[in-house]
Amino acid sequence: MNTRINLQDLLDAFEWVSSGEVTGVDCAAYVSRATGSIHWSGEGIDEELPDDIDDGSQYVAVPGKHELGLGRSLALRFVTENIPDLYERVRQYFRKKGAYSHFKAELDRAGQLEAWREYEQRVIQETLHEWSEEHGFLLECRPDSEIA
Repeated sequence: MNTRINLQDLLDAFEWVSSGEVTGVDCAAYVSRATGSIHWSGEGIDEELPDDIDDGSQYVAVPGKHELGLGRSLALRFVTENIPDLYERVRQYFRKKGAYSHFKAELDRAGQLEAWREYEQRVIQETLHEWSEEHGFLLECRPDSEIA
């Protein structure tokens, strides 16, 4: 039997961990294999983690965007599929700091910013579904969540 996790809770934890990848702040989240509850750690979080949080048989660390290949490679995949004429320019952005702000400005000029947001959200949710299945979790959606 798979342990159930709420999709929105996992998305929030994923964003938390991903924000740490960008800022360099230690942000982590762990899913209990027994209950599906998520434990958070990092700057500004008062929760005390369980003593056995590092026990992989009890908890699974929530991955971030880079760990799942949902950073630069996803952006380039979107450009390849939707606006291939801009591929080389966008690829150059990702060789320097501030790449995402340049990338999003380019998408805005091309009228593709909203399409990117929808694409990114869809791929993140699909990838988190796959990650959950690999770890024996079943994602559930509340009525206000988009994808089940």
